[in-house]
Amino acid sequence: MLSNFTAKYRKIDSGYMGQIVEWPEVVTEGETIEECREMLEDALREMMLAFIDLKKEIPVGRVLYEPIAIEVPVAAEV
Repeated sequence: MLSNFTAKYRKIDSGYMGQIVEWPEVVTEGETIEECREMLEDALREMMLAFIDLKKEIPVGRVLYEPIAIEVPVAAEV
């Protein structure tokens, strides 16, 4: 069965940090975005196998995205 998950990436000093939005405990780092992506997919597979072995429910489909607009104060106003 094919399931879709959402990955988010953040640039960090050592490269990139990747995290699964629906499953925030699945997180990893890589020197390049490609390396981070591969490591994140591997971490996701391993976490799924662990949850299956433990007979725990795999968290999917519980994410709601909503943009929030906010005016950022200028440094002089703070």
